[in-house]
Amino acid sequence: MQLKRKSDEAHQTPSFKGLKPASAASAQSKRKNRHRDTQHEILLRRELWKMRLRFRKNVERMPGKPDIVFPSAKLAVFCDGDFWHGRKWQPLRRKLQKGANAAYWLAKIAANIKRDKRNTLLLRKAGWRVIRVWETDIKRDPFKIAKLIKKGLRRQ
Repeated sequence: MQLKRKSDEAHQTPSFKGLKPASAASAQSKRKNRHRDTQHEILLRRELWKMRLRFRKNVERMPGKPDIVFPSAKLAVFCDGDFWHGRKWQPLRRKLQKGANAAYWLAKIAANIKRDKRNTLLLRKAGWRVIRVWETDIKRDPFKIAKLIKKGLRRQ
C-alpha cells in the first residue's frame, strides 16, 4: 500500500467560532462520538472474521483512512455513520436547518460528503475498489453486508 494521505491538503471544515452548543448534554454527546471502532464497524468485522476473511483496519496512510482494508485484493471498505456522512441528505438537511447551529452542521456534513467523494476518487484512481456501507444497514444485517464484501473480494 503505497498511498499517502494528503495531510497538507486544506480541509474545508467549518469553524466553531461564534457558535455555542444547543445544550451541555448535546455537547457531551457529540464529544463521545468515536471515529474508529464504532459499534457498527465491530459488528461487521466480527462477521468478516467468522467468514475467515483477514483484513487491516483504519489504515492511516490511505485517503480517508478506510475502516477495513484487504490489501491483496486492493479493496477498501468504509463504514459510514448515517448522521456524519449525510445519509438521506435532503431530509436531514431540512431537519438541521430548523435546529441549533444550522449553518455549522449543514456546512460540516456537506464537507464530509465532499471529502468522502474525493477520497473514493483518489483510491479508485490508484487502482483500489471501494465499498461504502451505511451504519444502519450494518446494524440491520451485518451478515448480509459481510457477504456483499466477500462477493466483492471474489471479483478481483
